[in-house]
Amino acid sequence: MLGEGARPARSLAIILIVHLVVIVLWQVLVDAFHVPKFILPSPLATLATLGSAKYAWLPNILVTAIEILGGFCLGALVGVALAVTFSWSPLASLLLLPLFVTLNMIPKVALGPLFIVWFSYGILPNILIAFSICFFPILLTTARGLREVEPDLLDLVKSLRGSRWTLFRKIQLPGSLPYVFSGMKVGAILAVAGAIVGEFIASDRGLGYLMIQVQSSLDTPAMVMAVVFLTLLGVALYGLVLGLERLFVVRDVRLQ
Repeated sequence: MLGEGARPARSLAIILIVHLVVIVLWQVLVDAFHVPKFILPSPLATLATLGSAKYAWLPNILVTAIEILGGFCLGALVGVALAVTFSWSPLASLLLLPLFVTLNMIPKVALGPLFIVWFSYGILPNILIAFSICFFPILLTTARGLREVEPDLLDLVKSLRGSRWTLFRKIQLPGSLPYVFSGMKVGAILAVAGAIVGEFIASDRGLGYLMIQVQSSLDTPAMVMAVVFLTLLGVALYGLVLGLERLFVVRDVRLQ
């Protein structure tokens, strides 16, 4: 038991050490080769931007976090709901799933101007862009998980005259959870990209908006700091999904 508990701690320590080595190496190389700050700032120069009030880090981080989390939660809800609908209704799957595949092929950058026309500026269109990018992997993996149920279990429930709800609650849902969380992990990554795409196209707040503003003045340290915060938001969301997966799915059946 002690060995099993020490293994995650050891893995975490290795991960942190590797990241720390990369940061130290980054600082050393920038100083050694005298790389101009506008090309690649050092970690210390990047951190120095946190002391400036002109960047309004906290409000911009909050806006982007709302867009990422809102798009991800909406994508997870719609993706799982549609997957359940398709598993219950083959006709709905036949009619709608090819349509969703086609819609997913639309470049999401092309949807940005349309969303702005339809929903104006603000957080909502960015949430919708994040949703449009992240929901499809959740839909596909959940639908696959609901289909991959042991036939013997289905026959057993049917022989006992179990209802469709009983079949879903007792067999399909528990068996599909590894696939649900697998899709959600992919969706967590894509939600970050979707929110930033929306902010790049048209926004007056958020980390993406800040990056566009400082780009004109070649304020590279602020741009790098914004990228760092975006990465941390993505890692936090991914970690949240991993935590929920560990809570609801036993280790042996998790999808890697």
